[in-house]
Amino acid sequence: MLQTLYDYFWWERLWLPVNLTWADLEDRDGRVYAKASDLYVTLPLALLFLIIRHFFELYVATPLAALLNVKEKTRLRAPPNATLEHFYLTSGKQPKQAEVELLSRQSGLSGRQVERWFRRRRNQDRPSLLKKFREASWRFTFYLIAFIAGMAVIVDKPWFYDMKKVWEGYPIQSTVPSQYWYYIIELSFYWSLLFSIASDVKRKDFKEQIIHHVATIILISFSWFANYIRAGTLIMALHDSSDYLLESAKMFNYAGWKNTCNNIFIIFAVVFIITRLVILPFWILHCTLVYPLELYPAFFGYYFFNSMMGVLQLLHIFWAYLILRMAHKFITGKLVEDERSDREETESSEGEEAVAGGGAKSRPLANGHPILNNNHCKND
Repeated sequence: MLQTLYDYFWWERLWLPVNLTWADLEDRDGRVYAKASDLYVTLPLALLFLIIRHFFELYVATPLAALLNVKEKTRLRAPPNATLEHFYLTSGKQPKQAEVELLSRQSGLSGRQVERWFRRRRNQDRPSLLKKFREASWRFTFYLIAFIAGMAVIVDKPWFYDMKKVWEGYPIQSTVPSQYWYYIIELSFYWSLLFSIASDVKRKDFKEQIIHHVATIILISFSWFANYIRAGTLIMALHDSSDYLLESAKMFNYAGWKNTCNNIFIIFAVVFIITRLVILPFWILHCTLVYPLELYPAFFGYYFFNSMMGVLQLLHIFWAYLILRMAHKFITGKLVEDERSDREETESSEGEEAVAGGGAKSRPLANGHPILNNNHCKND
């Protein structure tokens, strides 16, 4: 049974054009071809990435946060209350009015005190500013290095300048060590993001992030299996071109550098729109949809790869919509908050002030950036 499933999964008609077999992609005459087994190493490397990330955040990002004067707002803690804590953990974090009244009777507190307790308790569970800064620092460092390395891999290749050469000789296209390591490192990193997503800062687009990571892992893996490597390197470099800008803007936002954050956000928005909504659909997708049909009939792998590219493109449109909406409000001078942020609740309506390390004029940092996973760069 397992052997049958294995044979069907690796059936040439699923992965390769007609009249080609896996035997055509066996190493020979000093030419090396992509193999599925090459990617097995990405899982242990993903765990290694998590270890490296831990030490990076501890010994690099944390001192950097102190250097940039990243200050955490002191949060008022909810006083111990077994009744309210049990409800919070088992029934929900935002009780309805009827539940507030019931909890008020059970705990001996007023309804207003119950609401205040839940508000403080929710704030306790929100990630700290330092956690957000360290996470952004790690991703910024990787994406910047990956973008530079990716450009080094493809800039001297003829298909970087002429998309038709992506398919020249396909699928009998050998790989070079730089392509191998680019794939291995990128795939390992995305595995590590998927492994850590439960413990990372959660956004309102949590589900979209999971879809993005899974689609990316599938695309990278499939493009290696089916020898879509030339197209794959172009796609990965294109994505990395804006991601490091996103993370750097978040870092400066957490540090309270308003003008720097705003300027980087503008650059990021322009690069994101150009790369994800212009170059990707009108150059890369055109390359993967149209040019292959000039060489061979469409097969399952062709449809599957382009379907996953379509999923990514839909996510890009969704995020571009958020970026443009935030940019419009920012340009028109309106108070902007990220559509995906989990904004910290205040108690000003009840005359309480959380200590922010200053006087009455002190305000908490705006945690994030529109599409930077938090609020827009509006204050320090």
